[in-house]
Amino acid sequence: MAVRLLLLLALAGLLALIAPALPALSKYGAFPRTPERPVNVLLAGVTPEYDETAAVWPWPAKPEAFTYLTDTIVLAQLRAGGQVELLSIPRDTWVDLPGFGYSKINAANRRGGPDVLVKTVQNLTGLPIDGYALLSLNALRDLTNASGGVTLNVPEVMKYDDNAGHLHVDLQPGRQQLSGTQVEGFLRFRHDNLGDIGRVTRQQLYLQALGHKLTSPLNVWRWPSVVSALDRNTKTDLSRDVVGRTLGALMGGPKINTQTLPGNFGPSGTWTPDRSGIRELVAKSFSDPNDPRSRSVAIANIDAPAGAARALQNKLISGGYSNVWIANLQRVSAPTTLITGAAGAALSSLKTDLGYGQVQPGSGAQGADITILLGRDTPVPN
Repeated sequence: MAVRLLLLLALAGLLALIAPALPALSKYGAFPRTPERPVNVLLAGVTPEYDETAAVWPWPAKPEAFTYLTDTIVLAQLRAGGQVELLSIPRDTWVDLPGFGYSKINAANRRGGPDVLVKTVQNLTGLPIDGYALLSLNALRDLTNASGGVTLNVPEVMKYDDNAGHLHVDLQPGRQQLSGTQVEGFLRFRHDNLGDIGRVTRQQLYLQALGHKLTSPLNVWRWPSVVSALDRNTKTDLSRDVVGRTLGALMGGPKINTQTLPGNFGPSGTWTPDRSGIRELVAKSFSDPNDPRSRSVAIANIDAPAGAARALQNKLISGGYSNVWIANLQRVSAPTTLITGAAGAALSSLKTDLGYGQVQPGSGAQGADITILLGRDTPVPN
C-alpha cells in the first residue's frame, strides 16, 4: 500500500511538473529525428503597439497581435550533431521589402506580416527558411524567469527611463544574474556608442548564456515552464516536421556560434548590407553542399505540358528555394525528367522534393548548379 501511494505521489508530481508544457506539446509535439539537412528558423521579437487613443499616460500596450515592428531578428540554423549558427540582423538594416520598396528591415512585419519578413531575409541571405517564430516582448521576461534568471556581464552603467515605451533600465557593470525585467533593459538599451550594433552584441550574449543554462542537466526540470513561456508568447508557422528535426538537432547538445550580418553604418543610423561579405559568410558558415535549396536551379521545359516550368518554379520558391529561374532550351523528345548538374548529393535531394524524374550528373544550363529538364512525366500544372 505504501509503495503504491509513493508511486501515485511521484506520478502526480511528474504531471504537475510537465503540466505547463501540455498545451504546446499538443500543438507541436513531435518525436525528435536527425535532420538530413540544416533547419533554418527565423526568430523575431515584436515590439508592443501602444494605444494612442487611451485616456491615460503612458499609453497602455494594445493586446498582442504580432503585427508591429520587429526589434530583434535572428536567423537560426540547426544541424545534426547540435551545431547552431545564429545570424543576427540589425533592425535598422536597409533592404528592399518585396512589394513595398526600400525601408529598414524592422518594418517588414508591420507592412506585410511574417511572410514579407521571411521573403526579405531569404533575399538578403540567399538561405531558405523552414519556418518563423514571432515573440512578444513578454517572451523575454517570461522565458528568463522560467529559466531561473540568466547570468550576464553588464559592460557599463546602463541607466535610462522611457515612460512612453514602458522601459526603465538601471544596471551597474559587472557579472550578475539578471531577472526577466532586467534582461529586457539589458537588451533594449540603445544609448551606447554602437547603437543598434551594440544591442545585437548583447542579444548574442543573452542567447549564448540562456542556451548554456538550459542545456545543463541541473536545469532539465525547468524545461516545461520554459516551453510554456514560449508557447504563450509566440506566433509561429513551425510544422511538426520542422519541430521534430529541430529537436533532433538540439539533442546533440547545442554548440552555438553567433554572427552579425556584414555591413556598415549608413545614412540616418541605418545598417547598409555588405552583399559580398554576406555571400562569403553564408558560404563559410551556413551553406550545406547537400541542400539543393541554397543552390541555383534552372528549369527548362523540353517535353512537358505548357506552363509546367512556371508552375514548378513557383512550387520550388514556396518550398524555400531561393534562386530559381526558367531557361529557354530546345524542345526534344524526353519521356523522363532529368535532374542534372555537378551538385552531388543535392541532385538526389532535389529529386526527393520533386517526387519524380531521374538524376543524371553532368552539365546543364549556364550559370546553374542544378538544371531540371522537364520531360513528359512532369505532372500537368493545375
